[in-house]
Amino acid sequence: MHALIVVAHPESGSLSHGIAAAVGQGIAGSGGCHDFEIADLAAEGFDPRFTDADLAVHRKQAAPPADVAFEQARIDRADTLVLVYPVYWWSMPALMKGWIDRVFANGWAFDFGLQTGLTKKLRHLRVHLVAVAGADMRTYARHGYFGAMKTQIEHGIFDYCGATVVRSEILFESETQSPQAHLDAARAIGRKVSASMPCEQAKAA
Repeated sequence: MHALIVVAHPESGSLSHGIAAAVGQGIAGSGGCHDFEIADLAAEGFDPRFTDADLAVHRKQAAPPADVAFEQARIDRADTLVLVYPVYWWSMPALMKGWIDRVFANGWAFDFGLQTGLTKKLRHLRVHLVAVAGADMRTYARHGYFGAMKTQIEHGIFDYCGATVVRSEILFESETQSPQAHLDAARAIGRKVSASMPCEQAKAA
């Protein structure tokens, strides 16, 4: 099993980066058939802006730009996609949202036409979401943020493409709790990611 872990945070020493690395440690420590790759969108300089070139891809008038094709190839090599991101304004950062806007393009993640309707093209992809939140669980429950994020991200993005969201975790109180608690939780998430696709299943796939 190969997992692609995508992290979006401008600081390499951030808790988000530490959590992404810890998820990878959990994956790697679960058995010989499991490996992972970390895509650090900020360090790699990914441009999240949806431009005329991306619009042409959406309209099936042009091939994807090189940076988008590169990201699509990384996802194609993966059995599992893990997104690690801090919660900004009750959603993911613009860098990660722009990555999704550009990479999960018409013709690759889904196929839509006025005459043909919608074809979901990522039914093989398993997704794990790891959000890093400053607020506590009560705040999310009181204001309905759980449902809002589920509708926006799990249903609005991944279900539309046919991908299966296996797990959606929110690590709360990131600014007040000990970082070690979150890193331990992230390693446990990595082990769960591995357990969701045993080696025998990976060999048969």
